[in-house]
Amino acid sequence: MQFLVIARDGTDADALARRLATREAHLDNVKKYKETGEILIGGALLSAEGTMNGSALMVNFADRAALDAYLSTDPYTVNGVWQTFEITEMKVAGL
Repeated sequence: MQFLVIARDGTDADALARRLATREAHLDNVKKYKETGEILIGGALLSAEGTMNGSALMVNFADRAALDAYLSTDPYTVNGVWQTFEITEMKVAGL
Protein backbone atom coordinates (compact mmCIF):
# COMPACT_ATOMS: atom_id res chain seq x y z
CA MET A 1 0.00 0.00 0.00
CA GLN A 2 1.25 3.44 -0.82
CA PHE A 3 0.94 6.37 1.51
CA LEU A 4 1.78 10.06 1.58
CA VAL A 5 3.22 11.02 4.95
CA ILE A 6 3.52 14.61 6.12
CA ALA A 7 5.54 14.70 9.34
CA ARG A 8 5.71 18.04 11.13
CA ASP A 9 8.52 19.04 13.43
CA GLY A 10 7.94 20.63 16.79
CA THR A 11 7.64 24.39 16.93
CA ASP A 12 9.65 25.01 20.10
CA ALA A 13 12.93 26.95 20.12
CA ASP A 14 15.02 23.74 20.06
CA ALA A 15 13.18 22.03 17.18
CA LEU A 16 15.70 22.82 14.45
CA ALA A 17 18.65 21.91 16.68
CA ARG A 18 17.02 18.51 17.41
CA ARG A 19 16.52 17.93 13.70
CA LEU A 20 20.11 18.81 12.83
CA ALA A 21 21.51 16.68 15.66
CA THR A 22 19.46 13.68 14.51
CA ARG A 23 19.64 14.17 10.75
CA GLU A 24 22.55 11.81 10.00
CA ALA A 25 20.96 8.93 11.94
CA HIS A 26 17.62 9.59 10.23
CA LEU A 27 19.20 9.60 6.75
CA ASP A 28 21.09 6.36 7.51
CA ASN A 29 17.79 4.77 8.55
CA VAL A 30 16.00 6.06 5.44
CA LYS A 31 18.66 4.48 3.19
CA LYS A 32 17.73 1.00 4.46
CA TYR A 33 14.06 1.52 3.64
CA LYS A 34 14.88 3.12 0.28
CA GLU A 35 16.92 0.03 -0.67
CA THR A 36 13.95 -2.26 0.10
CA GLY A 37 11.58 -0.04 -1.91
CA GLU A 38 9.51 0.91 1.13
CA ILE A 39 10.48 4.57 0.91
CA LEU A 40 9.94 5.83 -2.63
CA ILE A 41 10.94 9.46 -2.15
CA GLY A 42 11.19 11.93 0.66
CA GLY A 43 12.51 15.30 1.63
CA ALA A 44 12.40 18.17 4.05
CA LEU A 45 9.55 20.66 4.18
CA LEU A 46 10.70 24.26 4.37
CA SER A 47 9.33 27.37 6.01
CA ALA A 48 8.96 30.62 4.07
CA GLU A 49 12.45 31.47 5.35
CA GLY A 50 13.91 28.21 3.99
CA THR A 51 14.27 26.49 7.37
CA MET A 52 13.53 22.75 7.59
CA ASN A 53 10.36 22.24 9.63
CA GLY A 54 9.00 18.85 8.61
CA SER A 55 9.20 16.04 6.09
CA ALA A 56 7.17 14.61 3.22
CA LEU A 57 7.47 10.94 2.28
CA MET A 58 5.92 8.75 -0.38
CA VAL A 59 6.14 5.19 0.91
CA ASN A 60 5.15 1.68 -0.07
CA PHE A 61 4.58 -0.54 2.99
CA ALA A 62 2.67 -3.83 3.24
CA ASP A 63 -0.01 -2.11 5.33
CA ARG A 64 -0.64 0.77 7.72
CA ALA A 65 0.72 -1.24 10.67
CA ALA A 66 4.08 -1.67 8.88
CA LEU A 67 4.19 2.06 8.15
CA ASP A 68 3.38 2.89 11.77
CA ALA A 69 6.16 0.52 12.92
CA TYR A 70 8.65 2.33 10.68
CA LEU A 71 7.54 5.77 11.85
CA SER A 72 7.71 4.79 15.52
CA THR A 73 11.36 3.68 15.20
CA ASP A 74 12.73 6.41 12.93
CA PRO A 75 15.33 8.53 14.76
CA TYR A 76 13.30 11.68 14.05
CA THR A 77 10.35 10.23 15.99
CA VAL A 78 12.45 8.65 18.73
CA ASN A 79 14.32 11.92 19.32
CA GLY A 80 11.27 14.18 19.27
CA VAL A 81 11.85 15.86 15.90
CA TRP A 82 8.63 14.69 14.26
CA GLN A 83 5.71 15.70 16.47
CA THR A 84 2.61 15.19 14.29
CA PHE A 85 1.72 13.12 11.24
CA GLU A 86 -0.80 13.43 8.44
CA ILE A 87 -1.02 10.10 6.60
CA THR A 88 -3.10 9.53 3.48
CA GLU A 89 -3.37 6.32 1.49
CA MET A 90 -2.58 6.98 -2.16
CA LYS A 91 -1.76 5.25 -5.42
CA VAL A 92 1.52 6.25 -7.02
CA ALA A 93 1.10 6.35 -10.80
CA GLY A 94 2.82 3.47 -12.52
CA LEU A 95 3.17 1.27 -9.40
